[in-house]
Amino acid sequence: MSVKIGIVGYGLGGRYFHAPFVDAATGITLGGIVTRSASRVAQAEADFPGVPVFASLGEVIDSGVDAVTITTPPQTRRELVLEAIGRGVHVIADKPFAPDVETARELVAAADHAGVLLSVYHNRRYDADIRTLMSVLPRLGDIWRIESHFDLDGADTLESGPTGGLLRDIGAHVVDQMLWLFGPAERVDAHLDHVDRPEGRTDAGFVVNIAHRSGVYSSVSSSKVNHLEGRRLRAFGSLGSYVADGTDVQAQALFAGTRPVDDPTGWGYERRERWGVLHTADGAETVPSQRGAYQDYYTEFAAAVAGTGEQPVPARTALGTIAVLAAAREAAESGSTVVVPSVD
Repeated sequence: MSVKIGIVGYGLGGRYFHAPFVDAATGITLGGIVTRSASRVAQAEADFPGVPVFASLGEVIDSGVDAVTITTPPQTRRELVLEAIGRGVHVIADKPFAPDVETARELVAAADHAGVLLSVYHNRRYDADIRTLMSVLPRLGDIWRIESHFDLDGADTLESGPTGGLLRDIGAHVVDQMLWLFGPAERVDAHLDHVDRPEGRTDAGFVVNIAHRSGVYSSVSSSKVNHLEGRRLRAFGSLGSYVADGTDVQAQALFAGTRPVDDPTGWGYERRERWGVLHTADGAETVPSQRGAYQDYYTEFAAAVAGTGEQPVPARTALGTIAVLAAAREAAESGSTVVVPSVD
């Protein structure tokens, strides 16, 4: 049986980072799209002919979907997630799935009480560069330090106002990647770059340094208004290092008009000339790209709904990312190192 899912919101996220991957996943079908904007209704109907478009979360749930993805703006997310949980459907919440740890715990508790799955869309665990980094970590010995830089030339896509900012956007992804690979954070220091917008002062760049309980030290950074585009990873360990200067492979393909269903075998691989290099006592070795595939997130989620697999990112396991984001903001404002409270 195929799981039927509705996508709530058809802006940049819903159109490019959710719907195409539901379409390419196994065991799940797109049962409806929720959007009110006339232009986005037209886009949804053109992108997915035959998929019904609804005006509200309630309507798509009434249509008989098993689950919904909530990919509306952050300030609307809590109420919609709670509404969906209250209606008894499984939920994928876009990141950050809550503004703070207290709200995150509230959503987790609500899902537990209702007996439904609540997953967080940390899809960038399925990026080609992170999967490739993960594949070489055992060859680096004891991991000492990681640097992750993700710069985007996209000032027009910066979410402004009190619930926006780049730390909550790309920061949620790159912090989650580090916690996923190297375990919980012990302490954090950070710096934020700010711009003034009509909606309010907004962070448009950041550096976050994380001391993990495992002993690994990771540094993540991003910018969005500096006319810079690039993805860089550096990993240092007792046996060597790994360096990669790649691209945002899946996003670039999507914005160029290609979907994963168009290239099932070739989707998600970094170009050969951008492959990373492993440096050890044996010399330098070019490392072929692992596959990046956001559709795998939806395939795993469908299996969890069907009772045949585990959730890709249960919300309970994403509490650490929310805690680090809050600690980073506090550290940037205070100019001091902040101890991250345990959320285990």
